[in-house]
Amino acid sequence: MIPKSKIEEIVNAARVEEVVGDYVTLKKRGASMIGLCPFHNEKTPSFNVSPVRGIYKCFGCGKAGNAVNFVMEMEHLNYIQSLKHLAEKYNIEWPEQEITSEEIEAERQKASERESLQIINNFTEKYFADILENDEEGKNIGLSYFEERGFRAETIKKFKLGYSKDSWNHFYDTALKAGFNPELIKKSGLIKENEQGKIFDAYRGRVMFTIHSVSGKPIAFAGRFLKKDPKSPKYVNSPETELYHKSNELYGLYFAKQSISKTGYVYLVEGYTDVISLHQAGIENTVASSGTSLTENQIKLIRRFTENVCVLYDGDAAGIKASLRGIDMLLEGGLNVKVISFPDGEDPDSYCKKSGPVEFAEYLDKNKKDFILFKTALLLEDAGNDPVKKAQLIRDIVESIAKVPDAIKRSGFIKESAKILKADENLLINETNKILRNKNLQTKNVIADVPKESNYRDEIKEILDLQLHDHQEKDIIRLLIEYGDKPVEGFKNAAHFILNELHVKEIDIDHPVIADIIHETADQLEKDELNMMAFVNHTNTIITTFIATILSEQQEISPHWEKRFDIIMDAPGANYISDIESAITRLHLKQIEKMILSNQEEFNKAKTDDEFDMLQKVHKHLIELRQELSHKSGTVIIK
Repeated sequence: MIPKSKIEEIVNAARVEEVVGDYVTLKKRGASMIGLCPFHNEKTPSFNVSPVRGIYKCFGCGKAGNAVNFVMEMEHLNYIQSLKHLAEKYNIEWPEQEITSEEIEAERQKASERESLQIINNFTEKYFADILENDEEGKNIGLSYFEERGFRAETIKKFKLGYSKDSWNHFYDTALKAGFNPELIKKSGLIKENEQGKIFDAYRGRVMFTIHSVSGKPIAFAGRFLKKDPKSPKYVNSPETELYHKSNELYGLYFAKQSISKTGYVYLVEGYTDVISLHQAGIENTVASSGTSLTENQIKLIRRFTENVCVLYDGDAAGIKASLRGIDMLLEGGLNVKVISFPDGEDPDSYCKKSGPVEFAEYLDKNKKDFILFKTALLLEDAGNDPVKKAQLIRDIVESIAKVPDAIKRSGFIKESAKILKADENLLINETNKILRNKNLQTKNVIADVPKESNYRDEIKEILDLQLHDHQEKDIIRLLIEYGDKPVEGFKNAAHFILNELHVKEIDIDHPVIADIIHETADQLEKDELNMMAFVNHTNTIITTFIATILSEQQEISPHWEKRFDIIMDAPGANYISDIESAITRLHLKQIEKMILSNQEEFNKAKTDDEFDMLQKVHKHLIELRQELSHKSGTVIIK
């Protein structure tokens, strides 16, 4: 078990805006911050973070919680693992003793596969870096190679570059001595087994590139072979694991995300060395698709940080044409796409070294072109005066334009493309509309065939659904959390006043989570340890989600209202006692309404005059009480 004091230390240190900011680009809006939700695909920001309250809430998909909840959702960790993650981020010592090599195997078996893979990747990253820096073979071959590429020592350390010895099992033996399970090492892809059953290091004799998650953890590796051997592939990459899905990752994003946020755009290149060279040249808003075609998940990842992408092409014209269709996906994802090509025979890495950082940055600024216009001009060269090729070219360009979600942008591209192609603008408009109509029809058919999935985890969905009609109970909890420690004459505090009113008026709480919160508040009051905001960082993630959702629903009063309407607006919480009284009255009124309905049902079951008379008296009393409460709360009852 983890001491309560240690949990409090971690959650108090974890700033929700910093934790979320590791994954999402946030912009200031009043007292809150907004960004694109990382949990569902959206084009208009609906993801809100409140630094003051320590919570986040997406008004699109409904996800809500605190910093711990966020890490659980993003990294697919349990509560304890998420606390460990945050402890590492904020350099907080984890309350566990160092385990010996004999205990390592038992510890591995207890941990989840995901956590175990992370542990061995952490170890492996350090191993490759140590071989590169301290081993003679590593220095003579690996370090020499990186230095020849022009990488400085600080760049090598920043990107955790390394070397794997040209030995059959040096890494394997080292990992076994450290106590790692052979099956786990194999599952991570760090070793392989031949047909004769012999184990050997997967990356032997290669310089190593560490692939990091967006939060900076080593999740995979890529090894480049330096010798010319047709039997050996140039690159060996980590296999798909619980930690690593190639289609979900962008190389260098962890190091680029702050620069992307500052500049508002990202450069997209192909290889690892392109990323490293550009970062070293000061162009840190650069990431790579790691030699694969762009995927939908990678595009979603980009959109978390920016809507503006600039693709850097090698100077090979054939290669550019081959990758054009894949770039259409960026347009379909709602991104603003520009491209830059380099002279024949040059790639971003070589041209950056050749021209120098200053001249290279100037080249990037001067040579950005809109992707569709670039594509139009490029393909037009091939088409020449051939009418068949030109007709195909027009269809190709129109398909790209149709992928742009924004109608105004589509219109602009049609005009410009028509000029370059010397084609009738109406022709391009008609062809684009045809594609859009077909696309909409296909989408409707897909929606009709696929069952709708829930946005919530099953155990939370039922709780949150109750909020749709339990407004009164929800309001009580909001006031309890926000003002529970405020003074109320004759009581310990506002929390004591609220619980006393609920007891005296015999108000039943139906909502299961609210009932738990009320019960825990009573325990706190009894021990004189009231801390209502502790519910925001509760160990029960359902409670934290529920509280975050409630607190996020409050509306901020615009400071312009006072000037516009010439009125003085009370600051939030200025009348918390009357707010509490009104909320309790409304909750009491709700209970009376339920009692009236229940009494009316009993009328239908009454069998004797005495039963009927008694129920009629109860009904009369309830109606009078309802009128009294309605008048008190200002509620209008329609008869």
